[in-house]
Amino acid sequence: MEDTPLSAQLAALIILLVISGFFALAETAMMAANRYRLRASAQSGQHGAKLALALLSKTNKLLGIILLFNTLTNAAAATLAGLITVQMFGEEKWALGAGTLVITFLILVFSEITPKVIGATYADRLAVGVSYVLTPLLRLFNPVISIVNLFVTAMLKLLRLKTGASHEAQQLSPEELRALVLEASHFIPHQHQEMLLNLLDLEHVSVEDIMKPRGEIEAIDISAPIGEIREQLGTSFHRRLPVYDGDPSNILGILLQRRLVSSALADDLTVENLREHLAEPYFIPAATPIYAQLQFFKENRQRLGLVVDEYGEIEGLVTLEDIIEEIIGKFTTSVPGGTAELAWAETDGEQSVLVEGGRNLRELNRALALDFPLDGPKTLNGLILEHLQDIPESGLSVKIAGVAMEIVQTQDRRIRMVRIFRPNDIAG
Repeated sequence: MEDTPLSAQLAALIILLVISGFFALAETAMMAANRYRLRASAQSGQHGAKLALALLSKTNKLLGIILLFNTLTNAAAATLAGLITVQMFGEEKWALGAGTLVITFLILVFSEITPKVIGATYADRLAVGVSYVLTPLLRLFNPVISIVNLFVTAMLKLLRLKTGASHEAQQLSPEELRALVLEASHFIPHQHQEMLLNLLDLEHVSVEDIMKPRGEIEAIDISAPIGEIREQLGTSFHRRLPVYDGDPSNILGILLQRRLVSSALADDLTVENLREHLAEPYFIPAATPIYAQLQFFKENRQRLGLVVDEYGEIEGLVTLEDIIEEIIGKFTTSVPGGTAELAWAETDGEQSVLVEGGRNLRELNRALALDFPLDGPKTLNGLILEHLQDIPESGLSVKIAGVAMEIVQTQDRRIRMVRIFRPNDIAG
């Protein structure tokens, strides 16, 4: 080597640094690559992505081949740098020390930091490219890597460290999946992003959270005069109505209005006719997750269910449309008697919104970016009553969860209307 021209030695040193840099880049790119994006590319037929996934499935061998060549080239570069230093300056101690510092600087800049920064920045694209080089190298040097891994495995066993958990580590938790959806806002339309987030929330939402409270259920009292029943049927915009006898908790069945169209048109509606067209009521425990309830609706071919508590008392009503709206958001079409859209409005220099006391807290939180507690009452009326431990009068102001509110109207021991004032910490 001493007889080799200095220019050839310098060229060899540069080549070794480049090779070392390549393997440093390959290591970072392969480890930082998005496996889910690689999987999608592989499914579309991209050969490089398939090779990259195959390499990542055997991480110990992948790291073995990369570190083998990286270590060899770095060691060779350090040795060659020492020879070049001796040839140029002799065996002086200061020269050897300076040569060590120089080669350390060159390896750090050109073979470690710079390649790894590039590999981390363009990981997905580079992982596909370097896999074409790493795959044949791994096949060629597989015996060497296998022998090295025997010592590595023995060392890990001595340290009582488990291996082979890489697949489990790649599994995303619901929280990580939510963060992934939020970070993908540049690639997913906002409406689709909201739907995905709502789907992830279904596991934590029960029918009690989305049901229409008992006091707001439109139902038919079969003991009422037939004229009143006919008038109620004529003005109702619901296709299915619960029917009770005297007491709203005494549900007889569910009436599908289209079954009575002919009788109503012929002015031949009677109580007996009404009873004949009732379907069996479908009861749902209040704690049922809405994801499970959606499946139950499908299996039982139902579209409406009455929500009951642990004592069998009716708490509210939930429909298939309520669950669908929880996923895709409120329908853009409105019906007579429907609730108004929630939006802040300027009033006397302050932004506020007027809402019904029966509004669902989850709906208020989502529409107005509020943070009302959801582990207690499900409606605004229930939240205020629990906070005050009394039935308030109109004009009373209260502050809950940092949100100032004014009781606008109370009736029949219930809060009918509330004005909510926009907190200062909510972005405009």
